[in-house]
Amino acid sequence: MTGTPPTSTDAPRPHTALLEPSSSTGEDLGATLAEDKPASAVIQNIPAGIGLMILGIFLFVANDVMGKWLVATYTVGQVLLIRSAAGLVMLGPSLWKTGARELFFPPSPKLNLLRVLLTTGEVACFYWAVTYLPLADIVTLYMAAPIFVTALAYPLLGEKIDAPRVFAILFGFVGVIIAMRPSSASFSLPALVALTGCILFSLMMVITRHLRGTKGIVLVSWQSLGALLLGAIISPIGWVTPSVQDFILLLMLGVVATFAHIAVNKALKLAPAAIIMPYQYTQILWAVIFGIAIFGDWPDQMMIIGSALIIAAGLFIFWREQKIGRGSNAD
Repeated sequence: MTGTPPTSTDAPRPHTALLEPSSSTGEDLGATLAEDKPASAVIQNIPAGIGLMILGIFLFVANDVMGKWLVATYTVGQVLLIRSAAGLVMLGPSLWKTGARELFFPPSPKLNLLRVLLTTGEVACFYWAVTYLPLADIVTLYMAAPIFVTALAYPLLGEKIDAPRVFAILFGFVGVIIAMRPSSASFSLPALVALTGCILFSLMMVITRHLRGTKGIVLVSWQSLGALLLGAIISPIGWVTPSVQDFILLLMLGVVATFAHIAVNKALKLAPAAIIMPYQYTQILWAVIFGIAIFGDWPDQMMIIGSALIIAAGLFIFWREQKIGRGSNAD
């Protein structure tokens, strides 16, 4: 293979969905908010990168724990409304810096709008499903997102998928089926809603690959506005006036998610993705710990086996695409 090496925007990217299911953002969001130096100017510090990665994933799961706790009392609409409003306030300084023109007239506005619809539907599915299912079950299903993204890469992006990755996709799908507990009650409505949320999240990731020229601050602002509008429309249905303490917790959903994204994006600047990306799977560990400690939800054998298969498939896909990416850059 000859010619100019691929640029950072053209080089193959791993399909691993390194984002919080219920609040995914563009990858430069952390740099925008924290005003970090460019990645090339940041000195690598692998231990710090690993630590920040683990911290970011912990914050994501803690955020979902708060969400699960709150949707037991308040409607999904209320959670979306207050959470999104808090997130937009956090983004305020960066939005001011970005400017109205870039925010309201982004590249590929139709794709951005489709992404908003997908993310809004996904977050609604996530919070509705987590009302009825253990947090670890939801996290396990969402860990299959990289598998779905890889499976969708060929029909939607035209990306070639070799035989080893096809095998990993099938392996991961088996894990999803096992995690959903194949029985007469396997495909309950909450489980199907959670799976739908994962598929919507995966489609959103595929579209995000088409929007590489759009700043992360623009992507997250659009999706936050979408969730805010949906929350404003449906929150009057069954509205429960929150106490002061719960209102603060609802606001913290947006704040904690923002800090989690900053931690993860900073981690990606301090250490190679190949080293820190696998630590995203610590989310299942945190979900199990929180589930037992707060909700009394103990993981069963089927969930453990399913999550193990999903993690194995996801790690293999990530490793395979990293290897292919290095080979492409070397040509």
